[in-house]
Order: sequence, then C-alpha cells, then structure tokens
Amino acid sequence: MFEYKELSIKKFSIKKTCIIILGPTAVGKTAVAIALAKHFSTRIISADSRQCFKELDIGVAKPSPEELQSIHHYFINSHSVHETVNAGIFEKYALDKLREIFETGDIAIMVGGTGLYIKTFCSGMDEVPVILPGIREKITLDYKLGGLDWLQREVQKCDPVYFSASEVQNPQRLMRALEVKLSTGKSIAEFQTQKKVARDFTIIKIGLELPREELYQRINNRVDSMIQGGLPDEVKNLEPYQHLNALQTVGYKELFAYFKEETSLAEATAAIKNNTRHYAKRQMTWFKKEEEVKWCRPDIDAVMYCLMNNFLFDN
Repeated sequence: MFEYKELSIKKFSIKKTCIIILGPTAVGKTAVAIALAKHFSTRIISADSRQCFKELDIGVAKPSPEELQSIHHYFINSHSVHETVNAGIFEKYALDKLREIFETGDIAIMVGGTGLYIKTFCSGMDEVPVILPGIREKITLDYKLGGLDWLQREVQKCDPVYFSASEVQNPQRLMRALEVKLSTGKSIAEFQTQKKVARDFTIIKIGLELPREELYQRINNRVDSMIQGGLPDEVKNLEPYQHLNALQTVGYKELFAYFKEETSLAEATAAIKNNTRHYAKRQMTWFKKEEEVKWCRPDIDAVMYCLMNNFLFDN
C-alpha cells in the first residue's frame, strides 16, 4: 500500500489547480470527489446539468444531505427548473466560483458527467452558428407532430456523428443539432472543436471507469433504490412542469408516461434502467475522445496513485 497522506499542493507543477473527476453516471464520482476534497481541504464544483435544479432530487442522484454538509458544493440546488441553464451559463458560474475557492486555497475539485459543461469550462465556448430563418420554427412544429422518435430519426440521419455521442433523450439538444446541420451543412460537433481558450490555472482530468457489466449492475441497483426511495412521488409532484427542458431527463420522462397510464411502473422502471445504460455509454464515448484524461477505478487510493504518477514533479 503506497502512502499519499503527505500529498499536497506543493507537489503540483503550478500552484492553482482544478482537479476534474469525470466519468459515466453511477460509476462512483461523488464519493471519490468528496474524499479528494477532504484530503485537500477544499470545495467542489458540480458539473452536472441536472443536479443544479433544486426541484429535482432523487432522480438526478444528488449527493446526500450528509455529503453536502461535509463538503461545500457549488452548482447543486443553485437554480430552478424555470431558469435557463446551459454550457455558457455554467462556464461563467464555474469560473466565478473557482476564483472564490482560489482566494483561500490552491486546489479546487470539479466533478460531473456532463461532457459539454466540462469541455466549455476547460476550453471556452465554441463559435455560435447562424440559424437560417424559419428552420427552428419548422423543426419545432415537426417535433410537436412527430414526437421524440421522429426527432431522433432525423438527427441520426442528418448528423450521425453528433447522434452517436449525444444525449438522445433530450429534445432541445437534438433540435439544436438538427437546426445547425440544416442551416450550415455542418455537424454541430464541428462547432464544438474550436480553438481552446487558455486558462490561468492548471487543469487535471481523472476519469473513473468500471467494466461494463459492473457499471450496468450499479445502474440497475441505483434505479431500484430510486424507485423504492420515492422517485415516483417526486415525479408526480413535478407533473405540472413536465414540459420544461429540465424535466426532459431520464428517470422523469419515463415516469410521466406511467402517470399518463401509457405504461406500467415495472415497464417504466425497466425503461429508466435501459435509457440510463445508453446514456452512460454515450458519456464514455465522449470522454474517451479526450486524450488528456487519465483513467482509473473509482477508488480514492487509485485516484491518489494516478495523481502521484501522472501529474506531480516528484512522487
């Protein structure tokens, strides 16, 4: 067993450092990030596009009240489902909170699985493509008529590159991808690979991964725990807001269908598990494209070993 108890900020190449813990849903990012934050006596910025909404709780797998009390978290319960939250808003928010953390310390922790948010934080916003008049309105109308199935087929046909690595259950993102493709002739992915913005702090990315079957079993177990822990009641209370973008989320839309009597609870639960597994696969597809990520098991000892052997001057 190696010793990392003396691992401190003095061993990092540049004093101000943000360590990003990333990976698929249910892999165990929260526990590792909290252990890391405790070790460095610092705070955590969440990079999860749904945990920021105070109305959502069980279905987005927020850290427990005890975990939130043990370490200060930013971007959790920070917004309402009625507010617009996107990668640009997250970038500004995260950079502001990072400066706040750096006022009293030299290391910050970021944790999450929303790849676009992490990319924007690290590299800045990409060029915003111009959308031709009428395109957005037509797509919106066609989506209302054809539903999510139509939208998924269109994006898969027109922009297979984006579709293969996107959150395909999110209609807003799919409509955005489709309108960019139809307006510019280019995949929205091409606008997400622009010149990086130089940050004035060091960024370290550590990815957590598990064998597929082990990860999928964790997902299945977590969904069962969510259902038993009151997720149906949580979703029932949110029915008046089901049209909002924030509620177009795995774990919520399947149960909305259940309350409309379009499916049984058992079928809705199975759909949540299936859609969550697909989402985890797309997350890994996204993160595996980032060469600077160092991968390890979701264990604090493994993460510390990774830090010592990849990012420090002296081990």
